[in-house]
Amino acid sequence: MRPLHPREIIALGFVLVLFGFLAPFLMTIKVVEASFILSFLSYSASVSGLLLGIIGAAWYSRLGKR
Repeated sequence: MRPLHPREIIALGFVLVLFGFLAPFLMTIKVVEASFILSFLSYSASVSGLLLGIIGAAWYSRLGKR
């Protein structure tokens, strides 16, 4: 398995943050039934996506300085 490029890590973080936004939005407009598991999954995806985005951005800027 090849290591991920920083752009791929940023894209993965974006997808996770997007899910972390869309899931509560869909629960709010009652398209998806709200549950504890979905709320927890949404929060976890949002936080991990934010962390992956920050790590990917730092890694990408470090590669640019070389």
